[in-house]
Amino acid sequence: MKRFATIILLVASALCAFAQASVEAKINPIEIMIGEQAQVIITVQAQDGDKVEFPTWKPRQLLVPGVEVLDAKKPTDYIQVLTLTSFDGKLYHLPPFKVKVNGKEVKSADLALKVVEVEVDTTKLDQFFGPKDVQDVPFQWSDLSLSFWLSVLLLLLIALNYYLYLRLRDNKPIITHIKIVKRLLPHQKAMKEIEQIKADKMVTSDNQKEYYTKLTDTLRRYIEERYGFSAMEMTSTEIIERLMATDQQSLDELRQLFLTADLVKFAKYSTMINENDANLVSAIDFINQTKLENQPTETVEKPQLSEADQRSQKERRLLKIFIWFLAISCVSLFGYVVFNVYQLLN
Repeated sequence: MKRFATIILLVASALCAFAQASVEAKINPIEIMIGEQAQVIITVQAQDGDKVEFPTWKPRQLLVPGVEVLDAKKPTDYIQVLTLTSFDGKLYHLPPFKVKVNGKEVKSADLALKVVEVEVDTTKLDQFFGPKDVQDVPFQWSDLSLSFWLSVLLLLLIALNYYLYLRLRDNKPIITHIKIVKRLLPHQKAMKEIEQIKADKMVTSDNQKEYYTKLTDTLRRYIEERYGFSAMEMTSTEIIERLMATDQQSLDELRQLFLTADLVKFAKYSTMINENDANLVSAIDFINQTKLENQPTETVEKPQLSEADQRSQKERRLLKIFIWFLAISCVSLFGYVVFNVYQLLN
């Protein structure tokens, strides 16, 4: 008996809990003009902890044919607000709104929405005017003044750019070329000069001073290029002292040659032909013994521009940059003028 009473009590409690869940829908206002808005407030009466699921609405969704849902607020505290509108004048029947409480569907009562059209007073039709023709807008100088002056500026910039282009074209660029110069090695130069002395038959010449001057000058230039010191500005003794690190026998022969040359040039000493030949052979032997083989025979010469040429090159570069800047400015200005005129004409 007690078990039966407990079951009845539980069923009654469940029925009471279910009976407490309800949905109420109110519309405000119930009558609107075409295009106006009305709000529907959906309220759910449920127990704390009940799971309530409101229907989802999309913007511009039709609640019924002729009635649109403009907006659906997010439900808060078991309440949801809908914004409705309509553009057809009539009385609309709004079906019950369905809400799920703990998975069970609960419905609200039906609603009605009256949409009223604007009444037209047909007794005063003469007060209403039909559509007018498109009127021509009177021309005003202020509308085109900006485009006009910008066009004038554009023409001036084009003329200036063309003038600068002519100046750049007439002012021919300075072109520098890297030269590859073939050079003779020091011993080759010296042997060439000695061959010239032989060809001039200066060995047998009566002008011994000229012979020894050319021969020693040839050796001095060779020593200067070969060893890298200023032999042309040194005395014979100073040259020999600088060359003491080389072969002693060669230096002895070279010292004798310079001594003989100094005697001929400064003491009016007279030599025999065989002595001249011996000194010439000594010079050739010294060159052959001290020459450096496998040296580069070509040098690259980069021409040096004068200050005026460098300034001219700099001016040309600046002129090119300015011409490009003007050209870009002209194109941009032309595009702006065309766009501005197009906007005025349309």
